[in-house]
Amino acid sequence: MSFFIPHLSQIYSESCKGQPNMGFSPISSLSFFLFLFHFHSTISSSDFCALDQSLSLLRFKESFSINSSASVLCQHPKTESWKEGIDCCLWDGITCDLKTGHVTVLDLSCSMLYGTLHSNSTLFSLHHLQKLDLSDNHFNFSHISSRFGQFSNLTHLNLNYSIFAGQVPSEISHLSKLVSLDLSRNYDLSLEPICFDKLVRSLTKLRELDLSNVNMSLVVPSSLMNLSASLSLLKLFGCGLEGKLPSSMGRFKHLKYLDLSINFYLSLEPISFDKIVQNLTKLRHLALDYVNMSLVAPNSLKNLSSSLSYLSLSGCGLQGKFPGNIFLLPNLESLDLSYNKGLTGSFPSSNLSNVLSLLRLSNTRISVYLENDLISNLKSLEYMSLRNCNIIRSDLALLGNLTQLTYLDLSSNNFIGEIPSSIGNNTFSNLKYLLLFDNLFNGTIPSFLFALPSLQFLNLHNNNLIGNISEFQHHSLVNLDLSSNHLHGTIPSSIFKQENLEALILVSNSKLTGEISSSICKLRSLEVLDLSDNSLSGSIPLCLGNFSSKLSVLHLGMNNLQGTIPSTFSKGNSLEYLDLNGNELEGEISPSIINCTMLEVLDLGNNKIEDTFPYFLETLPELQILILKSNNLQGFVKGPTADNSFFKLWIFDISDNNFSGPLPTGYFNTLEAMMISDQNMIYLNTTNDIVCVHSIEMTWKGVEIEFPKIRSTIRVLDLSNNSFTGEIPKVIGKLKALQQLNLSHNFLTGHIQSSLGNLTNLESLDLSSNLLTGRIPMQMAHLTFLATLNLSHNQLEGPIPSGEQFNTFDARSFEGNSGLCGFQVLKECYGDEAPSLPPSSFNEGDDSTLFGEGFGWKAVTIGYGCGFLFGVATGYVVFRTNKPSWLLRMVEDIWNLNSKNTKKNFRRYGARRN
Repeated sequence: MSFFIPHLSQIYSESCKGQPNMGFSPISSLSFFLFLFHFHSTISSSDFCALDQSLSLLRFKESFSINSSASVLCQHPKTESWKEGIDCCLWDGITCDLKTGHVTVLDLSCSMLYGTLHSNSTLFSLHHLQKLDLSDNHFNFSHISSRFGQFSNLTHLNLNYSIFAGQVPSEISHLSKLVSLDLSRNYDLSLEPICFDKLVRSLTKLRELDLSNVNMSLVVPSSLMNLSASLSLLKLFGCGLEGKLPSSMGRFKHLKYLDLSINFYLSLEPISFDKIVQNLTKLRHLALDYVNMSLVAPNSLKNLSSSLSYLSLSGCGLQGKFPGNIFLLPNLESLDLSYNKGLTGSFPSSNLSNVLSLLRLSNTRISVYLENDLISNLKSLEYMSLRNCNIIRSDLALLGNLTQLTYLDLSSNNFIGEIPSSIGNNTFSNLKYLLLFDNLFNGTIPSFLFALPSLQFLNLHNNNLIGNISEFQHHSLVNLDLSSNHLHGTIPSSIFKQENLEALILVSNSKLTGEISSSICKLRSLEVLDLSDNSLSGSIPLCLGNFSSKLSVLHLGMNNLQGTIPSTFSKGNSLEYLDLNGNELEGEISPSIINCTMLEVLDLGNNKIEDTFPYFLETLPELQILILKSNNLQGFVKGPTADNSFFKLWIFDISDNNFSGPLPTGYFNTLEAMMISDQNMIYLNTTNDIVCVHSIEMTWKGVEIEFPKIRSTIRVLDLSNNSFTGEIPKVIGKLKALQQLNLSHNFLTGHIQSSLGNLTNLESLDLSSNLLTGRIPMQMAHLTFLATLNLSHNQLEGPIPSGEQFNTFDARSFEGNSGLCGFQVLKECYGDEAPSLPPSSFNEGDDSTLFGEGFGWKAVTIGYGCGFLFGVATGYVVFRTNKPSWLLRMVEDIWNLNSKNTKKNFRRYGARRN
């Protein structure tokens, strides 16, 4: 570099000044300057990359945008340092050859690049590349260009997790110098047999190959034998391999890392497995999860390499006695035998000298005895999970020897008795994760748990624990779940000092009392707050509306909370689930809820809210569940006031209020989610990393039940127990995905619309306790999923449809309709059965059906004519006789008689709710 010359000259002059008596001959001076010239020439030639390569890199940069979502694993936008006028060898991700200045290494991993990598990209002009890493970017489903095969000097190629698609080009096999190839986690990428054969035969220097999640379903496992014998790493996770793994896999004697997991139709036979494990003596990491090994004897595992440190055989179908000798592998650090339900037996009690730093035996039906000798020899154990086993011994005091544990998971077992306090905080001083949920532990929570200095995750959910929650002595908690126990007392103040707390779940401890302290709003990192189903009292802290921008779940339902709904929901919040059901909240529904633009569930039911219908909720773009039942809401529900109102709503429950006027026909035209069935059978869940399943209480098929999980296929419309009047609109037949429709206990009149026959997914229909007249439409007999029907206490008449589902309903579905006949009500129908109502049109205002009961237009015209003449005559008499008293008394008597009959009928048939 040119700036080195004055620097070295300065050193030369200073060295001369430092030695004034030392002379320099002309020859030595000449030699020095020749050295400087040579040094400058060498540095100058190696400092600057060629101009054409600099331009190629800049054009490559310009072909992509920087997008933060393009890189998931890490984010480092390296191309932002690429600027014209600066030597490209100094740019991030660039390494140049010291002599030629050619770019030899291009590392753009995690660079947030987004766009298509075309075959004419200037990237392919960098012919001297030896290492190329484009991993963790988003190349928008580009095909891997055949021009990759032109990088003849390439030794390392990494395209991992970069959203490539299509076929892997056969030209990759031209990279004869390739030592490492990683095309993994490109889920739309596939590799055909011919291409794979070319690849494995040509890449003779290959040491590392990772094709995980590349579709290789057509490649036969025997083709793997053509890979380089010097292979040290082979990862084919989730490639769709099918067939038997050959025993010749043992030829890869240098293999240290082998992962063939999640190839569900790949199998290993006993002879093949024995030969493989006997020959792979250098193997350190073996993962065969969900590879079929049902014929392999578990005892064969004892023959695995003594150098093995990681073994994962989850879901392999292993059967037989638990391989106790596996613990004698001297370097084993990680063991996962989960989901092998055929394993039996118990752990050995031999004197073990090995150290396990990880132990995972989750979901294995092993009868496990935690032997004293075993536990006492695992003093360096750091990770231990026995989740969902059949552990029958519960002496957890033996765990006191595991002083290095950081992760302990004994959840979903049958542990009984108390959690031993003898373990103490000195034993678990490094413990970060303690998961004991879904067991039968009883007694109080031992005090040492509240004193663990490093504890981050504590989950004791669903046990039989009693007593108070003590004060935590440290502030390291991230996730605390003590739900579904029998704890009592108040929430300790130390919980509100856990600055890193992300989830606080104390649901279903019915004796948990006291008020919710406003100090809870100091938990700025909180994502899930669930204090539901307790006996908490007082008011809701107003700050809960804006204290944490991360909060996604706020569930305070089923308590004794009073006061009003917080009115401080701020813009930009992340709230997805808001449930205040089952309290004593009063006042109005806060309009600030419209700031919760991510809200999916809003449940304010079973309170004392006094308000009109909250039309502003229509603007919430993600709202899927709205429950306002059992409040004091009143007035008309006129229908939508904005476009796309409630278009994602699939549970709409405003029952048991005081709404009046006609049914909200306008909404029936906008409830798009109730028009289309969802066949995915997914469950509504929060998007944050903390597992929290939404739950709601709802009247389902006439019974009030709790849904611990909300399935996305549920479609419910419940407008019952109000004062709605008028007819059932024909347009309701558009809601073809509805599973439950409840319009009972209103003042609805007119016929039952035949368009209800279009609701082919309907499982429950309740129209009881109204003023409906006419016949039951025959179209309803085709509702094949209908399991619950209630048409009782109306004024229906005529024959009850027979056949299919209607034959399964008894008299209770039709009682209180004296005009109905049929075997269901033990009343025979006489004469010809009159035809059912013709199909209804969805267009409101279509009155064609009004004349379908036997009167033609001529008869109607005559009737109207006679009525007109009678009215004119009556008016003339009234006018001439000055309101005769006999006529007024007659009209008043008829009016009073009708009014008394209406009230009497409603008292008799219970048209109003209890």
